[in-house]
Amino acid sequence: MPLLVRFLMRHAAIGFGIAILFVGALLALDAQGLRSLLVAAPDGWLAAGVLTFAMGLTFSSVQMGAAVMLLTTRDNGPGGGRRIRLRAPGHLVPAPVRIRPSR
Repeated sequence: MPLLVRFLMRHAAIGFGIAILFVGALLALDAQGLRSLLVAAPDGWLAAGVLTFAMGLTFSSVQMGAAVMLLTTRDNGPGGGRRIRLRAPGHLVPAPVRIRPSR
């Protein structure tokens, strides 16, 4: 499996793990009566699963985005190809342009 795919999958799993911990904390602390509501509802386990999945999707996306944005770049020099390489910045000289005065 390519290195970047493993990198993204690892960070997605980290984000999903954080989401599971977050939902567990919400239920353990009974935030806004959420645990009481889920226990009283006939399909409370389904609501808890959907909440966990949605939080996992969100936290995984955030974790992957943060990991990608914090990547460092490795500059191994110029790559292959036939493009023209300029040796020094002095090769680029601005061209003079004549401007006629407006009347």
